[in-house]
Amino acid sequence: MIPVPSGVRVWLAAGASDMRRGMNGLALQVQQALERDPHVGDLYVFRGRRGNLVKILWHDGLGMSLYAKRLERGRFVWPQAADGVVSLTPAMLSMLLEGIDWRHLQRTWRPEAAG
Repeated sequence: MIPVPSGVRVWLAAGASDMRRGMNGLALQVQQALERDPHVGDLYVFRGRRGNLVKILWHDGLGMSLYAKRLERGRFVWPQAADGVVSLTPAMLSMLLEGIDWRHLQRTWRPEAAG
């Protein structure tokens, strides 16, 4: 699991990205296509065309890190937008990486009275 510090923002690149890209190519995509600074400490999440591979780009203040995760079965849940960026909470990112549909969460039943 990625050690996500508190207060970090998570950005999801809508649409499919070229998964052949490495750190420099994805950082350039963040700068040019998403119009954001890849060196401010935010997490940027990219998904491949098949939907079973994600890459996460993160600059921690000392250097750039690139994480990748491939699902053995199923696909990562992704927004339908063709381009742009979507903001997620760190909790939503955790669910996404576990293959859980973070868009349609249902709270568990909560009792209204004790006893």
